[in-house]
Amino acid sequence: MPKGRIRIKLKAYDYRLIDDTCQKLVDAAIRTGASIIGPIPLPTKTEVFVVNKSSFVDKDAREHFGLKTHKRLIDIMNPTNQTIDSLMHLELPAGVEVEVKM
Repeated sequence: MPKGRIRIKLKAYDYRLIDDTCQKLVDAAIRTGASIIGPIPLPTKTEVFVVNKSSFVDKDAREHFGLKTHKRLIDIMNPTNQTIDSLMHLELPAGVEVEVKM
């Protein structure tokens, strides 16, 4: 039986997708008897890209494009063997980056 905790970090561009994934992970952990902490929302990273609308002559005409990266953190305390099995066989949607640390 593993001791300690499993820390799961999730990243996605769509907040609805990451929230659904968090709910799937939480449900799988609770079903197998592990206790969880989270999901904890981490600060959203915002990137802004500035592009000129026309050629180099007209510097006042610009467009701004933004890209937001949403992040969540889930800690699973005292995981059982069934918890690890259920997390390994869980179907997660595309577009969510999952990082697991034991």
